Amino acid sequence: MSTHAEIIITNAAALTFDHTAPRAEALAITGGLISAVGSAQDVDNLRGPETRCLNAQGKTVLPGFIESHLHLFGGSGELDQLNLTGVAGLEQLAEQVQSYAQSCPDDAIVYAVGADYGILGERKPITRQDLDQVLAERPFAMMAPDHHTVWANTKALELGGILHGHSVSEGSEIVMAPDGTATGELLETGAFELITRHTKLAGRDFAGYTTGADPVPAPTDAQRQIDVDVIKQGLKHCAACGITSLHNMDGNFYQLELLEQIERDGALLCRCQIPFHLKNFDPLERLEEAVEMRRRYASDMLWSGRVKMFMDGVIDSYTALMLEPYPDRPDTIGDEQFSAEHFNEAAIKSDALGLQISVHAIGDGAVRRTLDGYEAARRHNGTRDARHRVEHIEVIHPDDIARFGELDVIASMQPLHSPLGGLFDAPPSNVILRDDLRKHAFPWSEMRKTAERLIFSSDWPVVDLEPMKSIKAAVAITDCGPDWGDNRQELHDALSAYTADGAFAEFNEDKKGRLKAGMMADIVVMSDNLETMAPETLDTAQPIATICAGGFTYLDTEIE
Repeated sequence: MSTHAEIIITNAAALTFDHTAPRAEALAITGGLISAVGSAQDVDNLRGPETRCLNAQGKTVLPGFIESHLHLFGGSGELDQLNLTGVAGLEQLAEQVQSYAQSCPDDAIVYAVGADYGILGERKPITRQDLDQVLAERPFAMMAPDHHTVWANTKALELGGILHGHSVSEGSEIVMAPDGTATGELLETGAFELITRHTKLAGRDFAGYTTGADPVPAPTDAQRQIDVDVIKQGLKHCAACGITSLHNMDGNFYQLELLEQIERDGALLCRCQIPFHLKNFDPLERLEEAVEMRRRYASDMLWSGRVKMFMDGVIDSYTALMLEPYPDRPDTIGDEQFSAEHFNEAAIKSDALGLQISVHAIGDGAVRRTLDGYEAARRHNGTRDARHRVEHIEVIHPDDIARFGELDVIASMQPLHSPLGGLFDAPPSNVILRDDLRKHAFPWSEMRKTAERLIFSSDWPVVDLEPMKSIKAAVAITDCGPDWGDNRQELHDALSAYTADGAFAEFNEDKKGRLKAGMMADIVVMSDNLETMAPETLDTAQPIATICAGGFTYLDTEIE
């Protein structure tokens, strides 16, 4: 058997995240694993006649990025949809939507994404009558960036059969006007899935998010092939962003089956973990499906073993669950998806089955309730290496910060969601967030000190998928004023939150997330030396090569 390397990367400024040898200038790959890391001379000895050589030209080489929170199928489906990011005002919105509508005359509904809550300026909340001015003759709906609110015009509401209301699951709402008709604002999945089922993919792309069940009716063979092709494009996008592993945040058997087919096609460009999504209306007996997912899918490329739940909504729509009322809506504390008793029961049962749990919790009330559930599970089942996760943590009460460490809970956060990340504006004083909450809002630094691990991600398609944009957001924070906590991150810490710490979160710290001999050959080569860049320019750095399982999944450079 040949001892020659299949791929060698030379002249690298490699950050290994291996504390015994934190830097290296070369590495070799053989049989899907890293076979050597060290000096150029160490690795050059493994060069053979068939070895492919990539000269990194002094640029940063890292373990492949681990995207710890995204929606793969939904993000993939949105790659060719109308994106309204940056659109402002009724006139500009109408121009964009009407132009797009002409390009898709056969679509049942004209559908757009990325619509900011303030897209119409002072016209809040957005109504169906507003959107009738945008497009009156066809059904039209637009999704907010956070994917928790949809606004629909009159014809879209009629298409969904909800103009005069409809029953929806707890925690969701079709907002109604005094005249008994829907205003056009649809809050949370149970309300807007009645609209999204009419989009190009008939809601199949978000079925794992809206219902956690397989699409109904069962997709035809032709529809399955469409879905496979859509996800393949999404995986190419992930690979081009330097991503080699991803933790999906919605799931069903259908999505796993599609990815299994893609793997058979040789096109699974990233390692994928798909959870079982337990909704608040599901009987807990459905957790047996999570056990079956874990049994059926357990390879290094495609696996399950995790349960995803939602505890609340989002701050912008006042559906995030707070401990005290919103300052500008004193009668509102947000919406609970699970009662405390219901969630405790779900957490205890999931934990007893040996499943990892990740919970969407944005408000301080939701974060506390989630931690209470994890504590109940530990008290009932005993302590184990569970690595349960809390997703987002946009607001937290100071009393709950230390509990992350006490309960060994992972904090999963998204730098670009915070006003500190520079993408979204901070709300005015005492609007949405009480001023006294800002110090502990989006608390990356506090979580780094106390949580079992702090991991970073995008929540794509909520924000752009590119990891360097999130890393720049965490390292070169926007100054939002003295009321906000000190959350500026060191570059190495932010990179670790996208690599080594992400591997720990998926119980794979001994297999990936570091550049070390014997580890999985999941690697990204960057276009720049990240350590010499000005922090505010970090988002301009791009992958020039991505390697997953020892093979190139993206290549934008010369190779010998």
